[in-house]
Amino acid sequence: MPQDPSGWPTGRLLSSAARRVEREFNAHLDRWDLNHASMPVLVYLAARDHSQRELADATGVTEQTMSRLLARMERLRYVTRKPHPEDRRRHVISLTDAGASVLREAADVERSEAMVTRGLSPEQVAQLRQLLVAVIAAHPESSDDGAPPG
Repeated sequence: MPQDPSGWPTGRLLSSAARRVEREFNAHLDRWDLNHASMPVLVYLAARDHSQRELADATGVTEQTMSRLLARMERLRYVTRKPHPEDRRRHVISLTDAGASVLREAADVERSEAMVTRGLSPEQVAQLRQLLVAVIAAHPESSDDGAPPG
């Protein structure tokens, strides 16, 4: 029988909740052979083309990790990599029509919100959002959410 989480330290509660939501979101994204790390890349590329380095910096991963992620997304035909017109060492990463379609389907805000807020009243959701914003604001130097600004 699982341990009652009401006695857990706050950090463990937050971490456990995040992992559970992430697993459910990854199961949702598996339909398109993606995971949670893929989504910020699609969102950034929906705004404009980027270099691999820009995407790595924006999402808080190494260029090597981004290279593997982009290779997978390229095999799935969600992105293209073309040589930079002025710098042969760089590539321009672009979102394909298939990638844009996947982004629209997979990133459905209502579905994502429902995954996170299941079992909570509207008041509890508002309170949770306020508390999470406060936690994030208190830890600005460790921003690694991978989400584009705005």
